[in-house]
Amino acid sequence: MLSVVTGTDDHVRRNRAAWDEWAAGYADAGLRNWAADEPTWGIWGIPEAQAGVLPSALDGLDSIELGCGTGYVSAWLGRRGVRPAGLDNSPAQLKTARALQDRFGLRFPVFQADAERVPLADARFDLAISEYGASIWCDPYAWIPEAARLLRSLFGMRRFEWPDAESVEFHLSHGDMIRLLRRCGLEVEDLLELRPEPGAAASHPLATLEWARRWPCEEVWKARKVRAGTSG
Repeated sequence: MLSVVTGTDDHVRRNRAAWDEWAAGYADAGLRNWAADEPTWGIWGIPEAQAGVLPSALDGLDSIELGCGTGYVSAWLGRRGVRPAGLDNSPAQLKTARALQDRFGLRFPVFQADAERVPLADARFDLAISEYGASIWCDPYAWIPEAARLLRSLFGMRRFEWPDAESVEFHLSHGDMIRLLRRCGLEVEDLLELRPEPGAAASHPLATLEWARRWPCEEVWKARKVRAGTSG
């Protein structure tokens, strides 16, 4: 059972009261967004295909929506293979979100909490998202550190045992790799982040072409042995 966190700051109380009053007026919009085949963003309804808000590789991620309102962003994510969760300051908004979950048969955890004080453990999620939620109704100096706290990071990377594979892989963060190389008397000369050409075909289904052209999925480390008597 998640405890309800009711912030005592004046803006938290005022925004909760305001959204409890406004919630009924957003129920129809929530229904339309839940029913939409593709996500659209903002007051202009910009299609996801144009805006490119979401990462292309979503399947299997854990997400937290900060200020979820009626929960339609989490619903979009859930249909793309994400394990979503949402929180909102307004009980009335969450009542709509739960009703829409029942209507569409797509259920995920939603709970009342202030995004500036999230009652969840560190490093629980791969993706934190907010559309017209915490991003404008919460103090950025409070909710952004909370979002960062909730996200998993590269710290502690080493051994990976994937659920569907019998083998074991080893990966280090860039910082750990640099320190290990230096400790072994090696000096980093370059780090090549490989980017495929448009239309390239992968020999292994590691990432989509669209993803790999935006973020490096393969890299090459160049290091040389430091001669005795040199620094480093």
